Amino acid sequence: MKILIVADIHYSLKQYDWVLAMAPRFDLVILAGDLLEISSSVERRAQMVVVKTYLEHLAETTRTIVCSGNHDLDVVDDNGEQIADWMRDLDLLGVIGDSTTLRLGDTLVTVCPWWDGPSTQDAIAAQLAATAPEPRDRWIWVYHAPPAESPVSWDGKRHYGDTELRRWIEKYQPDFVFSGHVHNSPFISGGSWADRIGKTWVFNSGKQIGEVPAHIILDLDAETAWWFSIYGAETIPLDAPISRPFPAITSVPDWMR
Repeated sequence: MKILIVADIHYSLKQYDWVLAMAPRFDLVILAGDLLEISSSVERRAQMVVVKTYLEHLAETTRTIVCSGNHDLDVVDDNGEQIADWMRDLDLLGVIGDSTTLRLGDTLVTVCPWWDGPSTQDAIAAQLAATAPEPRDRWIWVYHAPPAESPVSWDGKRHYGDTELRRWIEKYQPDFVFSGHVHNSPFISGGSWADRIGKTWVFNSGKQIGEVPAHIILDLDAETAWWFSIYGAETIPLDAPISRPFPAITSVPDWMR
């Protein structure tokens, strides 16, 4: 299985264009939150219409999974918590969204919403607890915030990760967690695009300017991850202990060209 992971596009249409152009090469495309941009001059409802159009086209091309991020919240629910209400009907477009667990062969993919308070947080805890006993070879989580106390949540001064996510990872030990949210973690000293918590690989692709988003590619058959950015590219074998610094990429498989 070949997976493209991007987070924090923040309504950059050129980056959406790039993802759409690349999608046919992948079995799965994951957008790990913050599809919209709060500070954009484009009205939020208009952003939602445009992004849903992109998501529909992506879903027509390959299997597409998205989770909500803090920039995607648009409604206060009955519990007084902000939610991404506009993303609730993405299944009608063929897109896998928040609060869903999908089985892809022997792989489970659990998609978690951004939580704004205890009610949503409790719902995520229940979702993970209900899925944990299911048989699988791999378990992937899509969760916008990265885990606390990890290089993937380091911004140069402090960690901006999710302490509950860290606790859930330590408890359930999924195979992969794909996040975003802390834009500069992969680009600064002490930060990283990849980390390991127990047996769990955790990733944060980072955010960058330009037409091409910072992105991670996983080839689960080759047990390899690659990270691409305007500052360079790195790779790691997934079947070996984590070792920094990660080697720079000198070549890529033919299917990526």
